[in-house]
Amino acid sequence: MMRVSLVSGLILSAAMFFPAAAQNYVAVGTLTCTGGEGVGLILGSKKSYRCTFSANAGPTERYSATVTKIGLDIGITGETVMLWTVLAATNDVREGMLAGNYAGAAADAAIGIGGGANVLVGGSTDSVVLQPVSVQGQTGLNIAVGIAGMTLR
Repeated sequence: MMRVSLVSGLILSAAMFFPAAAQNYVAVGTLTCTGGEGVGLILGSKKSYRCTFSANAGPTERYSATVTKIGLDIGITGETVMLWTVLAATNDVREGMLAGNYAGAAADAAIGIGGGANVLVGGSTDSVVLQPVSVQGQTGLNIAVGIAGMTLR
């Protein structure tokens, strides 16, 4: 029960970091990223992911991602799955529109099995918002709270 409360609190904290970030945006698809195995250091971490963008209307695209966290990040994590709703200023989905740099808030915890949330803004001309659809799933022993940066290629 405590783990559920902790993860719920982490999600709310991350989601409130950019409370108005998604105003006047439309959902254009879903981004799913898998990977991120590694060790978190006291002041941060850098992990790699394989991502798939499934547009509501359009082709599926593959991206590679590097996620950097700055702040408290201590522990070891196994494979992580992150799922975001992709929001954009218009529903005009262009090839490669998610490529670019993102920044936002991040929070996650795991004792055996855990989760977290990352709210990120960026992409082409900072016109894309990635909002967590649900708790990211991860395994390991880890706690991380801070600022996250992600590069999609």
